Amino acid sequence: KHREENHDAADYARFFGLFLLIAGTFVAVFFLSADLTSSIKASLTETFNNKHLAGFIVGTLRLIIAVSAAGFFATVLGKSGVVNTEMVKEGYVDPIQNFFDRYGKNLAITLLLLVGLYRISDIVLGVISNVFYQDLGYSKTQIASVVKTFGLFMTLAGGFLGGVLTTRFGVIKLLWWGALLSSATNILFMILAKMGPNLPMLYAVISADNLAAGVASAAFVAFLSSLTDVSFTAVQYAIFTSLMTLLPKILGGYSGSIVDALGYQGFFLFTTLIGVPVLYIVWLCGKKFELKEAQK
Repeated sequence: KHREENHDAADYARFFGLFLLIAGTFVAVFFLSADLTSSIKASLTETFNNKHLAGFIVGTLRLIIAVSAAGFFATVLGKSGVVNTEMVKEGYVDPIQNFFDRYGKNLAITLLLLVGLYRISDIVLGVISNVFYQDLGYSKTQIASVVKTFGLFMTLAGGFLGGVLTTRFGVIKLLWWGALLSSATNILFMILAKMGPNLPMLYAVISADNLAAGVASAAFVAFLSSLTDVSFTAVQYAIFTSLMTLLPKILGGYSGSIVDALGYQGFFLFTTLIGVPVLYIVWLCGKKFELKEAQK
């Protein structure tokens, strides 16, 4: 169980210093590895004949190396006695161990996979959306009024609707429908790309997409909240929300390259398809939750 311990100011200062050193190690290794992996990128570009794919693979490799280096550095400092080991355990180890203890290894990994992939369709599309509107011929005034202002109200309406439906039908069921709607509405962007700058169609697309995003977000927030333990709520929720955007942001960084390779219609089809596996993961989590409840 989580225990409250009394620590002095020096303990907290060293603990904060450890955090800064870990973050600094991650940033330094990530940027310094750019030169070291340049030859790998060149080799992969030649092998695949696709510089965008090579860039994605090398970027992911650099991220893995940086995370590994930061983790190794944290482990060494934690065991060296530089910081209070009990604080390190309480702050970093216990919240993760608690999560795996409560759900078991298999279900915990499935849940983390769902957290990491649930918003991938929306986030990858969102990175390039403003560029798409401008390339299609909409003015900045139209984009501001329709996408930003009108879209905000649609998102709020979707969030309210999602909250009501979550209470009525349950989190898992609405998670599935939210994932389906978030992916399916991306097809509307394919239609918009083919039609050109049609203002009524833009209103229709933004209405559907933002309503779906609001419903999905409400269900997802309820889902994340249900995963946390009362003793570690802040840390576990922070981990989940960070994981939620990690892979989508990495992939989203290559949205421009994907558009160059596939065109806008191909890109929107791609964002629709990458959301399909999420439906299976939500269904799988629901089944595992039912099995877990039945075994109690």
